[in-house]
Amino acid sequence: KRIRRGIIESTSAAASGHPTSSLSAAEMATTIFFGGFLKFDVKNPAWPQRDRFILSKGHAAPLLYSIMAEAGHFPVSELLTLRKLGSPLE
Repeated sequence: KRIRRGIIESTSAAASGHPTSSLSAAEMATTIFFGGFLKFDVKNPAWPQRDRFILSKGHAAPLLYSIMAEAGHFPVSELLTLRKLGSPLE
């Protein structure tokens, strides 16, 4: 639910985007990231043994941002800066 909320809130704050593209893959991405399938270390993002996740569904970037925020890569509050000038989520 938090991933879905992040998608809706970030695309609403940006007043643009394709939230349905992100929402349609939310369960799959949540399972991969938080179900013990993907190896990553938030404190060591350059860890050589980490897995790589490639999202080829470009319109679903808000999904990836929401997952990354919930995983601790950056504060969840930063999701509200989606598509804002100067934001890392520009």
